Amino acid sequence: MGFTESLIRDAAQKAVGSQLLTYDGKPVDLSQPFARLTIREAILKYTEAADNVDNTTWLVNALKKAGMTEEKHQLSKRSLAGLQVMYFEEAVEDKLWQPTFICEHPVEISPLARANDARPDVTERFELYITGREFGNGFSELNDAEDQAARFQSQVDAKEGGDDEAMYYDHDFVRALEYGMPPAGGCGIGIDRLMMLLTDSPSIRDVILFPALRRETPTH
Repeated sequence: MGFTESLIRDAAQKAVGSQLLTYDGKPVDLSQPFARLTIREAILKYTEAADNVDNTTWLVNALKKAGMTEEKHQLSKRSLAGLQVMYFEEAVEDKLWQPTFICEHPVEISPLARANDARPDVTERFELYITGREFGNGFSELNDAEDQAARFQSQVDAKEGGDDEAMYYDHDFVRALEYGMPPAGGCGIGIDRLMMLLTDSPSIRDVILFPALRRETPTH
């Protein structure tokens, strides 16, 4: 997280000569330490959930009010952690205007990330948000073949239960892990979103290098 923060700050300084930016008419301050919150802490800070943050019934009802349905999203089958993630995405993400790291993602939604030694229900993972958008996703790689196999199986079960975002079982990856993988980790940063921020561009189409173009429609 520290490296990602310094990289974003340095890119802004070198590209536009300042760490105090303006995007869509609102200030973005990269000069201050980026906030670090867990998903639960972010819900408490940016919504009126209060004590209901740990109430599955309340979260399900809140998500239904937001337009989610049992048929499509299988809300009743979600764990507390899964519901909190969905509520975070629905009610908090767009409020994260100033740079904010969101940490401690639950294992069930992070099938490739290493579990925390002290708290095995969460992973060593973070996401960076600026201007209400995700700018980066980083984590320590899971390198235990047996654990990875079990995670993939859980993803398969979730997909069969109706979770469209769940992954498939990757047999080749598990086999590769069985041969051994050293401790590893990293962070992927959305370069197009970073360029949108640095140039105050409202659309990704304004900055993407090779946009997908439609075929030219004949005029005759």
